[in-house]
Amino acid sequence: MDFNFTPDQLALKKMAQEVVAKEITPYALEMDHNGKMRPGLLEKLDEAGLVGLVVPEEFDGPGLDAVTIALIYEELGKGCAGVATSVAANALASYPVILMGTDAQKKHYFDIINSGKLAAFALTEPGAGSDAGAVATTAVKDGDDHYILNGTKCFITNGGIADVFVIFANARKSAGIRGLTAFIVDRGTPGFSVGKEEEKMGIRASNTCELILDNVRIPTTNRLGREGEGFKIAMKTLDAARPLVGAVSVGIAQAAFDAAVKYSKEREQFGKPIASFQLVQAMLADMAIAVETARLLVYKACWLKDQNLPFAKEAAMAKCYAADVAMKVTTDAVQVLGGYGYIKEYPTEKYMRDAKIMQIYEGTNQIQRLVIANQILY
Repeated sequence: MDFNFTPDQLALKKMAQEVVAKEITPYALEMDHNGKMRPGLLEKLDEAGLVGLVVPEEFDGPGLDAVTIALIYEELGKGCAGVATSVAANALASYPVILMGTDAQKKHYFDIINSGKLAAFALTEPGAGSDAGAVATTAVKDGDDHYILNGTKCFITNGGIADVFVIFANARKSAGIRGLTAFIVDRGTPGFSVGKEEEKMGIRASNTCELILDNVRIPTTNRLGREGEGFKIAMKTLDAARPLVGAVSVGIAQAAFDAAVKYSKEREQFGKPIASFQLVQAMLADMAIAVETARLLVYKACWLKDQNLPFAKEAAMAKCYAADVAMKVTTDAVQVLGGYGYIKEYPTEKYMRDAKIMQIYEGTNQIQRLVIANQILY
């Protein structure tokens, strides 16, 4: 086992650190307060090559491996989990196209991403969260060459600002997961509109919206794979994306841990820094162990993916454990800072709010445990 990174990986990590330090961290609290990315940030991220990290090399992308992407996502997570989520949603929406797209579909889709635009992955509905088979959005054939989509999607990251969408609909009435089918839909398609924008507890710099499909007519050439392959596409996509959620979670936890360590050295009580108190030291040691363990799980899942080895179990473990660690470590960081940790002047309360969604989206941690159990038992 080799824990060294290549010069290219280290250079990309350093570049991400520099972009985060200059363009994200100084504005993270402001973006959290305003509930959106600051103007011009997306363009800065695109200039740095951070918007299309998963675009394959043959479609003018960087063609990065999963370990390298995880290194970059951790840095983005340290700076602002909301910004990291917006960028990561591009990867999430890209995996179905990478997995099942034709060359023509890939060129159309990745040309949009390469121009600095955002994408969105639209599976979740008001009545379909963990149960993907409950998707009620319909895709009805209109002749041989078109489908008509009708339905509503909710909690869609980048929904209000994306230019291209991967939307899941049921193409077979009452067929459940056997009818789930994936489609590429461009913004501006007649009948496609954005509904309400959600007011969230955390990751507030990211855009989360409802999508409305009212007789949206799209060509059959926009379908990814065959009818009924949507569930398989969605599950493989989530497998690929889960370690990256883990990487963002590690970034949040690391940032919270760093803040707690810094504060513990500066804050004096009873005539000495609180870092000298053994109870505080024990908290910091446990936080350090948890962050490093989560990071190693993320690396292993990504490495297995890069080696084309089975990684579904490890992906679920990495996402589940790292998200739980993010929640625990950020909560402990608030505790170390005491009253200061609870006020918005310090970033620790933001880290804690941001961490919670990591246990929920892209498969709740309860679902991750079911995935892990299924891999163990069957």
